[in-house]
Amino acid sequence: MSDTIRPSRTDTFEHTISGLLTKRADLFGEAERIRDRLAEIKNDVAAMDRVLGTLGYKGDLDAAMPRQKREVIFGRGELTRGCIDELRETGEPRTSRQVAEALLSVSGQDARDRKLMADHTRRVSKALRVLKGDGRVTAGKDGHGNMLWRLKPTKAS
Repeated sequence: MSDTIRPSRTDTFEHTISGLLTKRADLFGEAERIRDRLAEIKNDVAAMDRVLGTLGYKGDLDAAMPRQKREVIFGRGELTRGCIDELRETGEPRTSRQVAEALLSVSGQDARDRKLMADHTRRVSKALRVLKGDGRVTAGKDGHGNMLWRLKPTKAS
């Protein structure tokens, strides 16, 4: 037997592909466990806050929190521009969720992540309400009571 290790060579990448798919599944599983643990921690903190209130604590609980770095998801005006661009490109009425899905796909994020989708839908909905207040979009309801957003038609000269 030889003491040198000979690298394995194949014409296909089946072992590499298999390994990468396994690692990808492991990472998604880990991300799900981390999300679940984060939700547990938030529930525990909320329960402690309720107990502190019941015991008569009157202090500012938020002031006692360690300062956390703010995560900037959208730059200034970026969400508004994205909403307007999506409504302009489709030319059809869209729900906040549909606009959020389109923005997530453009940014390469996973729209199957329910928490991420809910957060983006909430932000998009708020941005569209502001745009409605500015007179740039209009809204109506579909048969299920969902808001349908569209760009306000521009007046032809």
